[in-house]
Amino acid sequence: MNGNHDMNRRGFMKSGLAAVAMASGGMQLVLTPGAKAAGKVVIQYDWLMSNGQIGDIVAVANGYFKDAGLDVEFSPGGPNASTVPPVISGAAQLGQFSETPQLFAARASGVPVKIIACGFRTGPYALTSKASNPIKGVADLKGKKIGIQPTARFVLDEILAKNGMSASDLTVINVGFDKGPLVRGDVDAIGGWITNTQALSVVGDDRIDLLVRDLGLNSYADVYFATDAAIEKDPDTLAKFIGAVAKGWGWVHANPQEAVKKMVAAYPEMDLGWEEKTVNLVLRLSFDAATAKDGWGTFDPASIEEQLALLDKVGQYPNGRPKAADVYTTKILELSAADRPKLDAPAA
Repeated sequence: MNGNHDMNRRGFMKSGLAAVAMASGGMQLVLTPGAKAAGKVVIQYDWLMSNGQIGDIVAVANGYFKDAGLDVEFSPGGPNASTVPPVISGAAQLGQFSETPQLFAARASGVPVKIIACGFRTGPYALTSKASNPIKGVADLKGKKIGIQPTARFVLDEILAKNGMSASDLTVINVGFDKGPLVRGDVDAIGGWITNTQALSVVGDDRIDLLVRDLGLNSYADVYFATDAAIEKDPDTLAKFIGAVAKGWGWVHANPQEAVKKMVAAYPEMDLGWEEKTVNLVLRLSFDAATAKDGWGTFDPASIEEQLALLDKVGQYPNGRPKAADVYTTKILELSAADRPKLDAPAA
């Protein structure tokens, strides 16, 4: 991903979900007879197409959706786009949230959606520091000035709570999306997405990128979701979609540079050179020992519960946290198991 929209793209902002819940009321997702007959499937994304969707894009380019009997349409998001309403109304058959907290917030607001698969094994948000003043772990945070976008403040609160620290242990400075404050020395570390390699390049190739996962904070990203009704009434279509996407990601794993070319050919606004440099990082976010065992797209229900509990601890659910069983289903993963490649992360 390029550009300075990393926080917007990944939508830590949860405003509007309560309104969606009130407006949607009893709405349920149903495929129209024509859409069923044609195998038409629309997926609503959070943001513009980027390297986080390279497997999805390859699934189109290689004909995997067509092989599954699906006519798939990508509906990209953007700064003023809403991810939830099209899925709730039935305009889209499924959607993709940027990270699990968005799905949890939607469910806490009464929106009837569940996780069906997770494309990234961890959220790509990280604290970046200079090699001359490195932050390599939790202990290094103490006494430091940390630049965080206001919409990501809850992430830092989670890190502190997880590690038994308080806000007084460091200084929080509100920043935007560019890395200038770190380059100038105004902060000791700055938050952002490690997949935004072009923006991070100004810090230097010797920079330290510390994922929130390595600070004790678990999350999943590129979260595919659907309504309760869709999961109940048409799980086979959802499984065909996830199976085809999984094949796309498997092909990217085997052919990363060729996959980048296919992606940039489909979306020329992406920079070929930067995407070629970034694709192996993207694959390491998408595959690990768990996907080697259970296949691409898998997630751990125990991790979901842990994430919910920690978010609740830092006050994200003033009206009560959702139950873990209400925010995910493993049905679609089970139905697509034969199509989801079992691969570990590629070598660094």
